[in-house]
Amino acid sequence: MQLEQLKQISQDIIQLARLSGASSAEAEVSFGTGQNVSVRQGETENIEYNRDKGCSVTVYFGQRKGYASTSDLSAQALKDTVEAACNIAKYTAEDPFCGLADAERMATEFPDLSLHHPWSIDVEQALALASRCEAAALAVDPRISNSEGASIYSQSGAFAYANSHGFVGGYPSSRHSISCSVIAESNNQMQRDYWYSSARDAHDLESPEQVGQVAGSRTVKRLDARAIKTGQYPVLFEAPLAGGLIGTLLSAISGGNLYRKSSFLLDSLGQTIASPLLHITEDPFIRKGAGSSPFDNEGVACQQRTLVENGVLQGYLLGSYSARKLGMQSTGNAGGAHNILVRSTGQSLQQLLQTLDTGLLVTELLGHGMNMITGDYSRGAAGYWVEKGVIVHPVEEITIASNMQEMLKGIIAIGNDIIPNSSKSTGSILIERMTIASAE
Repeated sequence: MQLEQLKQISQDIIQLARLSGASSAEAEVSFGTGQNVSVRQGETENIEYNRDKGCSVTVYFGQRKGYASTSDLSAQALKDTVEAACNIAKYTAEDPFCGLADAERMATEFPDLSLHHPWSIDVEQALALASRCEAAALAVDPRISNSEGASIYSQSGAFAYANSHGFVGGYPSSRHSISCSVIAESNNQMQRDYWYSSARDAHDLESPEQVGQVAGSRTVKRLDARAIKTGQYPVLFEAPLAGGLIGTLLSAISGGNLYRKSSFLLDSLGQTIASPLLHITEDPFIRKGAGSSPFDNEGVACQQRTLVENGVLQGYLLGSYSARKLGMQSTGNAGGAHNILVRSTGQSLQQLLQTLDTGLLVTELLGHGMNMITGDYSRGAAGYWVEKGVIVHPVEEITIASNMQEMLKGIIAIGNDIIPNSSKSTGSILIERMTIASAE
């Protein structure tokens, strides 16, 4: 389906809601296609196609809200969906904070952010790329004895959003990826690791051979893990995991957690929440960016802004509902943050290891031991023991623990080893001290 068709359907839904007596309404309509293939041990393991379409409608009768959705875009199905949403609204309690975002905050400019790059790749070509990726991983070392496979994924689609303020907007987008996971064995011990590359444009992906080689190398390096002594040490979070730390910070300053009072950063606006080295900005307008968009899920214009400057919290992430609950204005973050950029302090990963001196490089986290209310942090982990800035052996079956407030204030360096796979752009992050407990 074409974008203009989706826009028309979303506007038709708004008209249906008006005719049903709704005081206001909003609708989103989407369509997408995708292909995912995988190989394992050189043989085709999986071929998947998806062709998805759907719409969701939210109606308001004063301060009563109703929601319904459907995957059928026929005229009758749309009419039935609007009717269902209206019926639900009649039985819900009034909520003084619900409703559309303020009309004056709707986006009026829609720059081309280069988010749509369809990949003309057929199944045979995709399988050949996946085979090359897996073969590269298996060739890294003879100790790589098995494979969990290599995959090629490609998705392309579009969406449109409209509301009864008269706003209508939408755009096409794409997402492609290559991934590989293999297993190595040594001294009756088995280890697995993986690697992947993801981008809006297939031309920006790492080559299948690069992905495979990194997956194989990471797996072999984890063999022959040894125990370490329990104690307090510096901890370096590898770049892919550092994005998770930043994600936890973003959750703590997001409207839902704030108005529910389930955040360890309540009432922290304008306060020092982290090391003066931490500087975080949000830029929704990066071309080909994983989190780029001219407007949020409510049509509110997105904006470039600073979230944390020199460790001081400058802003929250709010949609219209949470903003009203907090007595504030929407920040254009209904649906979450957009491209998050964490400023590096300039060091390479090798330089970060030198700064760490003796401690732990974490490359994998297990479990979900994070208390959003208190900030208490405890996760299973694996990685490498470092002495005098040099990796000496892999470690596993350990637990790292601290409190997120202490961790944020204990940041002593942020690397320049940024991996462009995510909407959170950060290098590895070095924390001054955490408690590390070994299983032995």
